[in-house]
Amino acid sequence: MSDPIKHECGVVFLRLRKPLEYYQEKYGSALYGIRKLQLIMAKQLNRGQDGAGIGVVKLNPEFGRRYIARKRSNDKNAVANIFESVLESYKNLDEAKVNDTEWLKANFPYAGELLLGHLRYGTHGKNSIENIHPFLRQNNWMSRNLVIAGNYNVTNIDELFNLLIDLGQQPKEKSDNVTMLEKIGHFLDEENSKLLHEYRKEDLDNASIANKIKENMDIQDILINSFRNIDGGYHMVGMIGDGNAFVTRDPWGIRPSYYYEDEEVVVVASERPAIMTAFNLELSDIRELKLGHALIVKRNGEMSEVKIREERERKSCSFERIYFSRGSDINIHEERKELGRHLAKDILKKIEFDVRPVVFSYIPNTASTCFYGVVDGIYRYLDKYKMEAILKLKDLQPEKLKEILAIKIRREKILVKDVKMRTFITQDEDREDMVGHVYDVTYGVSKLGDTLVVVDDSIVRGTTLKTSILRILDRLNPKKVIVASSAPIIKYPDCYGIDMSRMNEFVAFRALLSLLKKTDQEYKLKEVYEECKRQLSLPDDEVRNAVKDLYALFTDEELVQEIAKLVTPEGMKADVEIVYQSVENLHKSCPRHKGDWYFTGDFPTPGGMRVVNRSFIYYMEGNKARAY
Repeated sequence: MSDPIKHECGVVFLRLRKPLEYYQEKYGSALYGIRKLQLIMAKQLNRGQDGAGIGVVKLNPEFGRRYIARKRSNDKNAVANIFESVLESYKNLDEAKVNDTEWLKANFPYAGELLLGHLRYGTHGKNSIENIHPFLRQNNWMSRNLVIAGNYNVTNIDELFNLLIDLGQQPKEKSDNVTMLEKIGHFLDEENSKLLHEYRKEDLDNASIANKIKENMDIQDILINSFRNIDGGYHMVGMIGDGNAFVTRDPWGIRPSYYYEDEEVVVVASERPAIMTAFNLELSDIRELKLGHALIVKRNGEMSEVKIREERERKSCSFERIYFSRGSDINIHEERKELGRHLAKDILKKIEFDVRPVVFSYIPNTASTCFYGVVDGIYRYLDKYKMEAILKLKDLQPEKLKEILAIKIRREKILVKDVKMRTFITQDEDREDMVGHVYDVTYGVSKLGDTLVVVDDSIVRGTTLKTSILRILDRLNPKKVIVASSAPIIKYPDCYGIDMSRMNEFVAFRALLSLLKKTDQEYKLKEVYEECKRQLSLPDDEVRNAVKDLYALFTDEELVQEIAKLVTPEGMKADVEIVYQSVENLHKSCPRHKGDWYFTGDFPTPGGMRVVNRSFIYYMEGNKARAY
């Protein structure tokens, strides 16, 4: 993606079903769980590089021994930083202690049966250590301790915050992290209190009551109550101090969740290939957590998948398929190629179906799979063209036949990203010029007057195109540059995981403003502003996205033409055109992942509708705050 955006986080949960001695004997280390956690987190580094954290819970600890451990880092290499620290302290132990699982269980903080890992992308500058998962709620009762982490954004945080206040709580801050921790914690406390009251009637001593509570906690009921009125996308993991654990997924399936179980482990992750690689599994071994369901792992290791909310229409985030998730998942790989095949048709129209004066490339590196699909799509056209041209020949002369067969696609790696340039980019007066040189070109691969087609995942802000990519491509003296986006036009903010909440950051919105000005319709901004404010006071079943009214004033073709003008650098000699994927072809390419609200404005939840209206209000008022 030429304009990097902050996005979904990554989650890992591991539950060892055997005693630590088993892993010591079979795999040669009592830290089998920690090493698997490290590997799966490393395989999901694409999901978060602003911070990381791990949490460990030990089963059946001795009294007075630490049984919950947590380590977090906001270091530039957070995952490496965490595990280097953990494993370094392990390596410093003498051999007798390393081989003594009983000693490790009692004394080494990270020798436990329940393990949780989180990779974080910070949003809006909040990247202090306090903002990094997992979050911990502590209590002297094991069954009241709670550790949570997740890939989630809650859109009705104000409502939930007020509910906590109504319950008599004093939340330390208004954030989805603290709110979710306290909300689940409240119903965890209620379940403890209910069981305590019941077991006291049985004339049991307090220690016996505490043990019965651990064994009979109704986790499903806790989750039903905790998530009943949550609006947003979530994939959340919770570990209770007594060894019970859960994983939840939103009823729209916005956030991804995959799991695997055998007699040794239960493992959950945000991406399927990470589990497959870590445990050498087949595709068929991995299951997807159902929409609106929870995976509950009891302290005895028993696992069940239970419903906590009614399943809604599936709206899995299509950006996971376009860009965020690693392409090592075969389904994602094929979907990205299919996006390219569909895009090929529109590219061919732009070049008037003549590939000879065209060089095809992509903007490194995540767009490469889509690029292969573009090439496949154009070769399909060429195969058909060649066959028809040959059939039209009355005399199969070798020279004429050779001329037809010689028509091929010229595909080159034109753009090269110089990652090391970042080292030299500082906050000085030359910064913009330095940023403009992060990309370079492969000189000599195109001829004077060629058309260059470059495939990108998506176009968000258009900043990098204007300040860097197009300027550099212009050095090759092309006649035209066509930028082809595998994603449709991004018109609206996201509120379920991607850090895209300010309207004026989208090049499509800036193009909309430009068109309103050119057509003397700027007064429409005020009308929609008033309508957005009115929408915020409506009940959930009536609220709609009023910003759609502005985009409806122009066709997508008009919008795309204006976007092309906005991203064209001053003084550029070549013409610039942009091709966007259609929403229809997006759905054809990714048929099971129809979350498209950033393109269509059709948010799956009322909270999403409120966010887009609030985002526009903030734009009109000059408020730079996040709209959720």
